[in-house]
Amino acid sequence: MWEQQVPAFTRAGYRFIAYERRGFGRTVADANGPASTGPDDLLALIDHLKIDKFHLVGTAGGGFVALDFVISYPQRVRSFTLLCSQGGVQDEDYRAAIKRLTPEGFDKMPESFRELSPSYRVANPEGVDRWSAFQSRNRAPEAVRGPAQPTKNRVTLALLESIKIPTLVIAGDADLYAPPALMRRMADRIKGAQFVVFPDAGHSVWWEVPDKFNQTVLAFVAKH
Repeated sequence: MWEQQVPAFTRAGYRFIAYERRGFGRTVADANGPASTGPDDLLALIDHLKIDKFHLVGTAGGGFVALDFVISYPQRVRSFTLLCSQGGVQDEDYRAAIKRLTPEGFDKMPESFRELSPSYRVANPEGVDRWSAFQSRNRAPEAVRGPAQPTKNRVTLALLESIKIPTLVIAGDADLYAPPALMRRMADRIKGAQFVVFPDAGHSVWWEVPDKFNQTVLAFVAKH
């Protein structure tokens, strides 16, 4: 999914590591294997790669893991970028707001409709086809995906106030899952967080406006 980011970030001199979470893509989840949380899987990966501190970028469901990781292991993160994600926040009023976003039958609508903005679908049919192709590849069968992983923390808006590392929060103006009004609730709880809204972009801003996304994140990372 990061194919439009890897060249830009490596040209800027960074090592770019993308991984498939447990049960996604080619990562098989063994239902009888040892239990683990998303943050602990990521910690095991960076320990295996002998990485001390790194810049963490998480989007959508990966943003749930990334936010949980930052809360759990802040000493390992240089900077944190969270984009287009509900973050797994469990406050009742926050969950109620999410429920209002998704009317009955929403999950039956085409994935490209739910996750790509109208502007992008009109202007870039080839990009929609390419996006749909990798989404199909990355969606592992239920038998491979295994049970959903538990979170390491019960993430609340109040808990976000404990985050002290440099944080960038990005929202797409046309995101049906995590619109700016929702993501601003998280950004407002993280001291000093930078909040950016990309106009006419949906749930996949990194795919729809890659040049703008890359420039924004690279400029942020370079400060830290």
